[in-house]
Amino acid sequence: MKLEQKYTALLGDVQRRASGLDMIQSTARLRLCFEVLGLASAIDGDCAVRLGRHGLSEGKFVLLSLLRDVPDGLSPHELAERAGVTRGTITGLLDGLERDGFLARHADQLDRRKLLVRLSPKGEAAAATLVDEHAQWIASLFADFTPAEMQLLSALLEKAWRKTDRGAA
Repeated sequence: MKLEQKYTALLGDVQRRASGLDMIQSTARLRLCFEVLGLASAIDGDCAVRLGRHGLSEGKFVLLSLLRDVPDGLSPHELAERAGVTRGTITGLLDGLERDGFLARHADQLDRRKLLVRLSPKGEAAAATLVDEHAQWIASLFADFTPAEMQLLSALLEKAWRKTDRGAA
């Protein structure tokens, strides 16, 4: 796997500073981390390109997915909670989706003070095809893995994750 230039530079620096077995182990561990980061970056970049063809960012795509099976709509607050973003971020995402015709904001029939967000026909059509298409593409990345390989990779990634600050918390 070809590493990004910044990772190659960091590995070279480690190799220059360390010596012996420690250097070999440190370099191998760093390289593995950089390979994981490179894979994540490649997947993220490919996602951005694929969604960008439809005028969507990952954040906007998540909102379409969340609204897909909720014909009555959700409040901006509920969407922010489910998407794991701030209220400020949700406002910007909703503004963009509304401007591009993917959704509309409506007053709640029972409480006129409450706002509900619903997909427009364009948003429904996009969500109906893109959510499944995107999930299939992501799944295809691991199509050549056996169930045992997927389980092993998952366990190894979790083992590394537990060493992170978030994983240890």
